[in-house]
Amino acid sequence: MKPQSSSIQSSSRRQVVVGLAGLSLAALLADPAKVARAAASLQTVTTKTPSGRSVSAALAVPDQKPAAAVMLVHEWWGLNDQIKSVASEIAKQGYLGLAVDLYGGKSASTPADAEKLMKGVVPAEASEAMSTWIDWLRQHPDCTGKVASIGWCFGGGMALQAALDRPLDAAVIYYGNVARSPDELKSLKGPVLGQFANQDQWINPAMVDGFEAAMKQAGKVLEVHRYDADHAFANPTGDHYDAADARTAWDRTVAFLKSTLG
Repeated sequence: MKPQSSSIQSSSRRQVVVGLAGLSLAALLADPAKVARAAASLQTVTTKTPSGRSVSAALAVPDQKPAAAVMLVHEWWGLNDQIKSVASEIAKQGYLGLAVDLYGGKSASTPADAEKLMKGVVPAEASEAMSTWIDWLRQHPDCTGKVASIGWCFGGGMALQAALDRPLDAAVIYYGNVARSPDELKSLKGPVLGQFANQDQWINPAMVDGFEAAMKQAGKVLEVHRYDADHAFANPTGDHYDAADARTAWDRTVAFLKSTLG
């Protein structure tokens, strides 16, 4: 499949990106107006899966091309401006940032609605969509062929699933479901970075312990960091946001991407 996209970035969009370039991720996410500006700077792109479904995503392009790519998978809230703004930060770091939509254009503002959307996801369709986007990125003229995945919460588990379905160069998991057996992990190609919270009652320390053991048994490379925080500590719009831990986790994420993607 050839990459299908909207028109190339307009000069006004480029000016927005330049204007945001001096911001740290923490400063960007803390300001709703800046988040909205960053999200608006992305291109909407569409393609079709092998089964014929139309899927969409938001693409951020770095100044220097070709570049490696990072596929971002949203939290249970859906593909909102926050995740799109992180894609813009990924581009500032020198990568193509593709924020995919696994909810078919829907998003939530309440936990009840988010849970409903998350439970409505068909795993096989989500896997197909992510694999389609990974193939799309690898064929994109601005991509070097190297691709990593990153996700938060619901998206953290999906970022891992994407790396199991396609041989990715790296994967970053923020407090996502990692309950996998050694056999399931054997298809991993690149190393994995895991960012977890000790106070998390869902992705709890026992699950993380099991993931570490399974990765070791499967002979895979894993870097794990645990924070004295709660689930979704990197989300500035939530009650569990921890600015210091979020900043440390992001610095580690960038360092990991540099070491695996160049």
